[in-house]
Amino acid sequence: MQTNRRFFLRNGALAIAGTAAIPSFLVRSVMAETAAAPGRRLVVIFQRGAADGLNVVVPYREQNYYAMRPGIAIPQNQVLDLDGFFGLHPSLSAFKPLYDQGHLAVVHAAGSPDMSRSHFDAQDYMESGTPGVKSTEDGWLNRALQSEDLRHRQGHTAFRALALGSQVPRTLAGKIPAIALSNVNNFTVGAPNPNRNLAASPAASAFQAMYGDSGDSIFHATGEETFEAVKMLRDANPAQYKPGPGVDYPNTEFGNNMKQIAQLLKANLGVEAAFTDVSGWDTHQNQGGVTGQLADRLRDFSSSIAAFWRDLGDSAETVTLVTMSEFGRTARQNGTGGTDHGHANAMFVLGGQVKGGKVYGRWPGLANEQLNEGRDLAVTTDFRQVLGEAVSKTLGASNLDMLFPGAGLRTDRFLRLV
Repeated sequence: MQTNRRFFLRNGALAIAGTAAIPSFLVRSVMAETAAAPGRRLVVIFQRGAADGLNVVVPYREQNYYAMRPGIAIPQNQVLDLDGFFGLHPSLSAFKPLYDQGHLAVVHAAGSPDMSRSHFDAQDYMESGTPGVKSTEDGWLNRALQSEDLRHRQGHTAFRALALGSQVPRTLAGKIPAIALSNVNNFTVGAPNPNRNLAASPAASAFQAMYGDSGDSIFHATGEETFEAVKMLRDANPAQYKPGPGVDYPNTEFGNNMKQIAQLLKANLGVEAAFTDVSGWDTHQNQGGVTGQLADRLRDFSSSIAAFWRDLGDSAETVTLVTMSEFGRTARQNGTGGTDHGHANAMFVLGGQVKGGKVYGRWPGLANEQLNEGRDLAVTTDFRQVLGEAVSKTLGASNLDMLFPGAGLRTDRFLRLV
């Protein structure tokens, strides 16, 4: 395959296939020397596959909830009560202290106004921030970083916008360069490492050859600084990083990603926006109730995020984390012990400045006549309202029309959760 400039710079982003953990010594790198003290940072988590919001944040006072889900509903005596009406799935026990301490907020009946039940289309619309519009070229989080309110900042680094994964997601596609990080041991740049007997990967060699004579600066830094940063990523040993006292991340892909984001944030590398995703939410069959497929996924999800929060320590005050999924699932269970593609869902917002300990949004009800198309929880809060508030309060991106064109967002209609 011909390797060319477009291969590396598609959508204004460089995916460094195979980078991972960044230990604290990177603070001393030439990249970090120009970085200012950390400002507010936004972390976005996409639950791919359409999480079942009704079993994640359970409306346990709705009698129709139990009538429609005889085999998978969470019994009232096992729900982790939030406010006398809603409660968390018991596998989200790691979230309960964060909620009680006022750091974690819930937005229920949130979602997209688009009615698509296609995973691909719905994810694309949510990541572009333009439901129903397929022609949007960039992602909402990249547009947030393009905001005029951010352009005056000095010292943008290679790590300003990053994703944990093998490729830059749709959310971060756009004019602002972003990088994707996954496994440091699989990427080498320049001369072979004499201690590992490994040659530079073909992609890395092509990248260095292409950029070695270039005056371009895709990382808001010089080419020399860029290569230095990549070399340090290559040589970093993930085992060097020690989470905070008493912090134990799940030994899972998602747990690993959250640990690596914490490393990057704590290293003061100039991260402003970080993204990762977690799959396994498409529970058409054998979803389970208190135990089972969904319960296992929720345990990993909440334990990883809670570990991340504790690991940040005092720096958690500067971080806002928001979760999203492309749509919810049907109010009624199906014939195979699962749920099918639905509409509204639950979002979580976690942060030092978040007004947590509350379930936000207008509850539409689960009576048969209140359901969307007679089958789903109805959307009463546009997901763009939640993201718009989080990104404007965290990153200072105040141009809401640029951020979410066509949404008609107004600050006086925010939920006031940040």
